[in-house]
Amino acid sequence: MQSRTKRHLSPADLDALLRDSAGIGCRLESELTDGWFNTAYRVLLDDGRPAVVKLAPPPEAAVLRYERGILATEAMVYRRIAKLPDGDVPTPELLHADEDFLAVSVLDGTPWDKAADRLPPSTARELRRQLGAAVARLHTLTAEDGRFGYPAAESALSAPDWRTAFTAMVDALLDDAARWQSPLGATPADIRTLVSEGGHALDEVTEPRLVHYDLWPGNIFIEETEASDCASGRRRPRITGLIDHERAFWGDPAAELVSLAMGGDTGPDSDLATGYTEAGGTLDFTSPTFQHRLALYHLYLGLILVVECGPRGYDGGHLAYCRRVLADGVARVRGLG
Repeated sequence: MQSRTKRHLSPADLDALLRDSAGIGCRLESELTDGWFNTAYRVLLDDGRPAVVKLAPPPEAAVLRYERGILATEAMVYRRIAKLPDGDVPTPELLHADEDFLAVSVLDGTPWDKAADRLPPSTARELRRQLGAAVARLHTLTAEDGRFGYPAAESALSAPDWRTAFTAMVDALLDDAARWQSPLGATPADIRTLVSEGGHALDEVTEPRLVHYDLWPGNIFIEETEASDCASGRRRPRITGLIDHERAFWGDPAAELVSLAMGGDTGPDSDLATGYTEAGGTLDFTSPTFQHRLALYHLYLGLILVVECGPRGYDGGHLAYCRRVLADGVARVRGLG
C-alpha cells in the first residue's frame, strides 16, 4: 500500500544503515508492500539469516500524535513477549532495534488474508481458537509503570486511569482531525460527549494490559498444516506469528475484539472466544458496561481510520470505507442510550 509516511532506501543505503547500527550488512531481496504506515524490506543478512527490516517514517513526514515514536513500542512488545514461556505468543524474534528501524526474524507461513479464501471451514475454526488463546496470553502482559495509554507517545497520551487515558487518546485524534479537516460525519463535540457518557464503563478497567489493537488478518501469519502429530498422525494448522505491534497500548483487553472482528466472529459463542477463555482470558459479554466499552472501541478504531487518511494521502473508495466504519461506531454508542 502506498502512503506518504513510507521512507524508501536504496540497497546500498539499507546496507549502510544496518552496518552502522547493528554491525552487520545485508542484501536487499524485496520490498514488502502490504504495510500501510512503515516501509518493510526482506533482506539476507551477511551471516546468512533472512530478516525483515522495518523503517520508521522520515522525520519530516506528517504523522498522527499517537504515532510519534511508535516503532519503539513494537520493539518493547517483542522484548516483553520474549520473556513469556516459549510459544505462548508466536511472533518474530527481535534481532536489532534502533530509533528509526528494527530488524526481526522471518516467520514461517502466510498472512491470513492471503490464505483465507482457500481455508476449509474446519481449518479456519481451529486457527480462530488458536488465535484466541494466543491473544489471551498476550493480555497477561501488564504495564510495568501502572499507566494506561500509549507507551511510546507523548506523556499526555497516558494516565494512571483508563478513563483519563482513553479520553486523551480520543482528544488527540480529534485534534488531528481538525488539522487535516477530516470528514468525520459527526461533530467533535458529539464524539467527546459520547466518550464522556461512557466514563462509568471505562472506570471498570483497573489494570493496564497490553492491547495489540491491529490484529486484522494481514497481521496474523498461519500455516495451513504442520508436521504430523506423532500420536494421531493428523496434520493440524497453526498460528505462526503475530506482527506489527507498534500500535499497541496499555488498556482494556476488550478493545482487542474490534480488530479481531475483521477476521471473523468474536461473539460469545465464537471459536475465538472459546480459545480465549480456555487459555484463561475473561470476556463478560453479558455485562452492559462491557458492551458499552466495546462500542466505544469500535468508534475509536473508526476515528483512527478516517483521520489517518489525511497524512497518508488516502481518498476515494478507501476513505469512504473508513467513514462507514466510523459511522457504525458512532451508531453503536448512540444505540446504547
